[in-house]
Amino acid sequence: MAHFQVVIVGGGSAGLTVAAQLMNKPNPPQIAIVDPAEKHYYQPLWTLIGAGVFPREESERDQADFIPDGATWVKSSVTGFDPDNNALSLNSGESLTYDALVVAAGIQIDWGKIPGLKESVGKPGTGVCSNYDYETVDSTFENIKNLKGGTAIFTHPSTPIKCGGAPLKICFLAEHYWRKHGVSNSINIKFVKGGPGIFAVKKYADALTEVADRKHIDRVWMMDLAELRPDKKEAIFRHIETGEEQVMSYDMIHVTPPMSAPKFIADSPLAADSGWVEVDKSTTQHTRYPNVFALGDCSNLPTSKTGAAIRKQAPVTVANLRAYLAGQALGKKYDGYTSCPLVTGYGSLILAEFDYDKQPMESFPFNQAQERYSMYALKAYGLPRMYWHGMLKGREF
Repeated sequence: MAHFQVVIVGGGSAGLTVAAQLMNKPNPPQIAIVDPAEKHYYQPLWTLIGAGVFPREESERDQADFIPDGATWVKSSVTGFDPDNNALSLNSGESLTYDALVVAAGIQIDWGKIPGLKESVGKPGTGVCSNYDYETVDSTFENIKNLKGGTAIFTHPSTPIKCGGAPLKICFLAEHYWRKHGVSNSINIKFVKGGPGIFAVKKYADALTEVADRKHIDRVWMMDLAELRPDKKEAIFRHIETGEEQVMSYDMIHVTPPMSAPKFIADSPLAADSGWVEVDKSTTQHTRYPNVFALGDCSNLPTSKTGAAIRKQAPVTVANLRAYLAGQALGKKYDGYTSCPLVTGYGSLILAEFDYDKQPMESFPFNQAQERYSMYALKAYGLPRMYWHGMLKGREF
């Protein structure tokens, strides 16, 4: 049974950022990063890949290139947590023990919860596509390119998802593509969401509503995708309050699948009733196990699950983890900052930034609710470089 001062579960955005920042500090602790994945993906780019802007390979790197020097990479999956004994078990049959634990295991995508989805998504001729997997993201642009008329549906489930604006972004991009190619008048576009409105922050919701009106996108609220019948090209939606079902025919459907906390977390003592790791929303420290911290998508921090949120959560986690190990009070606070670069078309973007109270926290000296090319360029070209060469290298900004 190997022992480390700090064990980090997850080698995604949150786990690697925390590891790199810890290793960049004086006298870094002995760290293990637990993750079996050989590849690392910059998933925020998948929206633009699905719209044909970049090849999917642009989003992929070797995981080994981003494991910080001095950290131990444990290429295994976690099967269970035993926080009362400061231990966790691995699928190899081995166990690790720790002085402190950071849980940054991301989110679970539940493809199997919608009958008909798993066997049809990304398959030619089905009309079913999704940006939410490296293996299926190319199918989105294939469907957008090939559609000349009919009905295109874009779904957004009622569950928490990574990057809450992403389902709407690909809808806007698809409309722009069809308009540029002279077929938009022949396509009925539906955006179907298992929630009450287009966006949670009024300032940006008002702007996005204007965009959707301009693009003649039909919006349907409070409806979850419940089943696909790909042989008939029918989607069954269920009202999340009444349970009433409605059948919609489609020629193309972009599915954002339901998502949840990873099962090995939801079934563990670390989980809140919701299944996510239960932490203090200001410090990212676990509410019951003081030597456990969590951040990113797997935590129950009440903010959007985005890479931008992780960028602000990581320095808080690192500072408070170091304080805990030193026997000091936790002094760093996270205010809920998150950001969603809302692409509204090829070359235009609304940059939403806000806090726990859904109040805008804008970085630039202009109204970010206006569509701008400069913000699109930041999303497409600036942020990926900041991610690979800054955030994953432990630089704070």
